[in-house]
Amino acid sequence: MSPASLFAAVVPVCCGLLGAVLSNLPVSLAGGVVPPPVLALMPVYFWALVRPDLMPVAAAFAIGLCQDLLSGSPPGFWTASFVATYALLDRNRDSFAGLAGIGAILGFALAALVAAAVTYLIAWFYFWHRPPLAPMVLQLVASVLCYVPALPVLNWIQRNIVGALRTEF
Repeated sequence: MSPASLFAAVVPVCCGLLGAVLSNLPVSLAGGVVPPPVLALMPVYFWALVRPDLMPVAAAFAIGLCQDLLSGSPPGFWTASFVATYALLDRNRDSFAGLAGIGAILGFALAALVAAAVTYLIAWFYFWHRPPLAPMVLQLVASVLCYVPALPVLNWIQRNIVGALRTEF
């Protein structure tokens, strides 16, 4: 494997790790009223559909663990939700991968809903009481809204970096 091919294979995971770092920076555009979007889920969703060979379940696990560690949540909350979302995508890849335009956004919204629901249920069992629903719903909405500008960026990375470098074997 050439260095360029190796670099291209690492880019999707790096996108997810970068998303985890960015979403957990101590900066808020909404003054702390709206929780930050789960930016790390976007590359997991995108690459699991577009290039599942470059986003295996182990990578989704690692990105989820990074999200847990950086967000301060107990390890396993986001890890389990990313793996559950990956399982949904893996089982329904043809349906999700065939979505375009607004359908692609709605597909991500469904995947993000699964991730949010899993995280919410784990938190409910972990803390032995029902957490407030509003922050999770706001985070879900923020994530879906942020996926709109993230999708062209991920497509550009796929076409111009990963796709171009992967052909250089």
